[in-house]
Amino acid sequence: MLGIVRQTMLGQSLQKIRPAASVLRSYSSAAKQMTVREALNSALDEELSADPKVFLMGEEVGEYQGAYKITKGLLEKYGPERVLDTPITEAGFTGIAVGAAYHGLKPVVEFMTINFSLQAIDHIINSAAKSNYMSAGQISVPIVFRGPNGAAAGVGAQHSQCYAAWYASCPGLKVLTPYNSEDARGLLKAAIRDPDPVVFLENELLYGQSFPVSDEVLDSSFCLPIGKAKIEREGKDVTVTAYSKMVGYALKAAEILEKDGIDAEVINLRSIRPLDRYTINASVRKTNRLITVEEAFPQHGIGAEICASVVEESFAYLDAPVERIAGADVPVPYAANLERMAVPQVEDIVRAAKRACFRSVPLAATA
Repeated sequence: MLGIVRQTMLGQSLQKIRPAASVLRSYSSAAKQMTVREALNSALDEELSADPKVFLMGEEVGEYQGAYKITKGLLEKYGPERVLDTPITEAGFTGIAVGAAYHGLKPVVEFMTINFSLQAIDHIINSAAKSNYMSAGQISVPIVFRGPNGAAAGVGAQHSQCYAAWYASCPGLKVLTPYNSEDARGLLKAAIRDPDPVVFLENELLYGQSFPVSDEVLDSSFCLPIGKAKIEREGKDVTVTAYSKMVGYALKAAEILEKDGIDAEVINLRSIRPLDRYTINASVRKTNRLITVEEAFPQHGIGAEICASVVEESFAYLDAPVERIAGADVPVPYAANLERMAVPQVEDIVRAAKRACFRSVPLAATA
């Protein structure tokens, strides 16, 4: 670590309807398949190779090759000065990483789960997020905090909370939420190259899923812009916003709705902070309806922020009340049957869309 330090020391509302330049740009058109795990691993590998300032740090990222095998093969390739195993002390190794970023290095900190990042919240918020502003731009903190976020399967409340809204409320941070392999590669590379602290929220259940990727996505220069959502499915009847695993649920719901004559537009948010308010509002102005989907708790959530943005900017275009689909307002249960009830399901999105399109009885009428 000291060798790296020595070596380095030597050497946001809708933006008033701007043109939708690259909003609809899509990369995944070919038939090649890649898992999210492989996408993250390849992004780390390429950025370690391209920039000697980049290094990895976290519990079991080296000898064990990562708790979820995201860092597989990287210790052997880059050595223990660039892939650092740490004790089980999030506050300790996060503080070291932030200090290294102060000196111009580019740490990528892995948390075994983002839930455990709370042990290091002071370093993430007070030391990383605020330093650039408080130093009048003199201190840059190029650091990535990454790991699985949200509910997995039977891992209990301590491992299941989604912290997207928590971190997205903090000025100085950027918060990214990949869904598929294209997102994982392009957004992680963007996060590592960014001069600001980035919280990178993955989903454990997506690691093993395969998605189609194009040759452009596989190119080592590939990078996605931070702050740009992607329209995963175009539609004209209702807008559905989602991030991370919920994008897949929204796409499945859209397939079901299509059979009932409802054409849903699905937006993969990708970036939570900054939030692509333009793409969301432009879609709502086309469909006249909005459903937000997230795993997190409903109160003070990402969906609430999106609703506020649409009410402020596009209220006159709404033909139906906004619907928010979120996790239950309880700690995520351990029992499988209760866990399923506490996390949004495809059928919840379908019912909400039908209500928004006046194809079923509104909730208020059944109360």
